[in-house]
Amino acid sequence: MKRLQAPQWSGRRLLQARSGASSLTVRQTLSQSIRCQSSAAIAPESAQDIVGDQSTSLPRRASLPSPPPERSPESAKLAALHARLALSTKIPLQTIARALITPSADANGSFNNSNLAFLGSTIINYHVLEYLVCKWPRLPMAVLYEALRAYAGQESLQQVARRWGVEAAAAPGEEVDPGLLQWKPEGEHLVNTRWGYVRSEVERNSSYRRGVSSRVVLDDVFGDALSKPESAGQEGHGSLQNDAFGSFVQAVVGSIYTHCGREAAKSFVTSHILSRQLDPSSLFQFQLPTRELAMLCAREGFEAPVARLESETGRRSRTPVYVVGIYSGKEKLGEGAGPSLDIARRKASMNALKAWYLYSPGNKVRVPSDMMEEGAKAWKAPHIDIGEII
Repeated sequence: MKRLQAPQWSGRRLLQARSGASSLTVRQTLSQSIRCQSSAAIAPESAQDIVGDQSTSLPRRASLPSPPPERSPESAKLAALHARLALSTKIPLQTIARALITPSADANGSFNNSNLAFLGSTIINYHVLEYLVCKWPRLPMAVLYEALRAYAGQESLQQVARRWGVEAAAAPGEEVDPGLLQWKPEGEHLVNTRWGYVRSEVERNSSYRRGVSSRVVLDDVFGDALSKPESAGQEGHGSLQNDAFGSFVQAVVGSIYTHCGREAAKSFVTSHILSRQLDPSSLFQFQLPTRELAMLCAREGFEAPVARLESETGRRSRTPVYVVGIYSGKEKLGEGAGPSLDIARRKASMNALKAWYLYSPGNKVRVPSDMMEEGAKAWKAPHIDIGEII
């Protein structure tokens, strides 16, 4: 056997061997530290440049804008939230962690909840709207939009999220627990769930009455004119916070639809959103109730409404009370009480109009989405009203 010579493993060759080992170590470290979607961490042009200067330390990679998905299974908050909502095991924790990351915290669409929130908002608005139209088919358009906002608006959805126990992080970042909501008070990165055209400056400043076609083209799903959210001030901060919490609820519904299907998403919306109580009678605001009631009776072929004094007390006192009833022929349409005859007549007209607009076939009304179930009964079209009076 030939004997190895010590000079072959000394000097320059020994340094070259060590340099090759260092290069391999540096390459492995860089490949593990760079995140796929992060553009802040920039790889060096050559690992040999780092090894060449032994006195220079390795550059520190920039922190990620949100927690990486690999940390999701280790979060106790995330597991507790998944169990609290009784979600299916088909929905991984990584998806719920992504639903907690808003575009204001991470602008990358592959890691935030913008896509899931848009899908979830569409599903929520559809099921809420078909429920409202079928249960109260005579609601005026303005009241219908407000009822839709009461169920599916950001102010209502943020209350749902808070009741689920969702907590927001003080500041988003890589080191934050994945079970916390990641958001920043910046309006330019909020999720866009609105469709429509930008209104011109003349239309935006004018005070013309907007019809149904204007609401469809120029407004959002709740009938409000499209406008850029403001990030300054206390009201702007609260609005952005509501949008962040509401986007999580929408993203959860979108996640359920993606992993579990349409029926599971509909059941979740019914249990968590449509189960909330709403009194639509508090949403009405009449300007000319007596005139509107007269036009309603003329349109439906009823006799002209007549106000009659039912009872009174304290006429000559400081606090009189008059009870007035509105009659159409022999049919009593409504009744109201007030400190004067005119106020009592207006209240009676309002109650008569509310009784007409709040007609409902019952709580067990069928909606169009029920026909998608297997073995569904034949569809019977619900009552369709011709529209509001004024």
